[in-house]
Amino acid sequence: MATGRTTDIRPAIDATLVRRLVDTQFPQWAELSLELFDPAGSDHVIYRLGEELSVRVPRHAGAIRQARKEYEWLPRLAPHLPLAIPVPVGVGEPDFGYPWPWAVSRWLDGEVATVETLADSSVAAVELAEFLVALQRFTPEAVTADDAREDLTAMSLADRDDATRAAIAQVDGTFDAKSMTELWDAALSAPGWDRPPVWFHGDFHTGNLLTLQGRLSAVIDFGGLGLGDPACDLTVAFALLSEGSRAAFRAALGVDDATWMRGRGWALATALNAYTAYAAVNPRVAAQTSRQIAGALIG
Repeated sequence: MATGRTTDIRPAIDATLVRRLVDTQFPQWAELSLELFDPAGSDHVIYRLGEELSVRVPRHAGAIRQARKEYEWLPRLAPHLPLAIPVPVGVGEPDFGYPWPWAVSRWLDGEVATVETLADSSVAAVELAEFLVALQRFTPEAVTADDAREDLTAMSLADRDDATRAAIAQVDGTFDAKSMTELWDAALSAPGWDRPPVWFHGDFHTGNLLTLQGRLSAVIDFGGLGLGDPACDLTVAFALLSEGSRAAFRAALGVDDATWMRGRGWALATALNAYTAYAAVNPRVAAQTSRQIAGALIG
């Protein structure tokens, strides 16, 4: 019997392992080159496979459902969205001591979106809103509002209450704890989503947006994809956009006051979570999350 908690498992992942996984399970790609993509996110190790494919291998148990979820939904979503998304072409099985499913997807060229490039762009703001509108309009027959599966649900703001208040106390002195507490209380008190559940990306921020020649080109990493309240996707407005472009984003999306307030709450909670976990060791994360907290406080 295995000992320890599965959530603590951090398997060793290197090129030798990934090469063996690909070659044995997808022999049609055995001759393609394999190159580590760095930096990748905190959830996956990513290798480029040849010129047109990528291999995404989960680093931890929290990301292990993503491969099959994306394989099921992204090919169905892609034709309905105005920006490119990574279309999976295969899901690999555990092997060679690696314990979880992993995925092969179409490679998307582009650079990670930056504040310097897009913050003041009303064009980009409207494109982000149009992407979310299209996503929210996706209505597959396989999942109805009354029958949302567990892997398509997400935490609520209330679920984050204890952790967010603890984080506010932890960063008191670096940020204005009183203002953050007032915002958090207002977000929790805002009326909830009272319409049928809609699709949300679930992790809609700069790290999951790609650009080509300074224009938005793709949205990646749909591990948080789900059905419910779309307020979580408003995080991008506070992580990326300036006040002027944020107004254009909100107008194009048609967001009501209650949803906007919940979105500010999501931006605060997720930024605090990342700041307390990574700011001390990653200056880039410290700067990004500080900007997101400031944006959420401004509104």
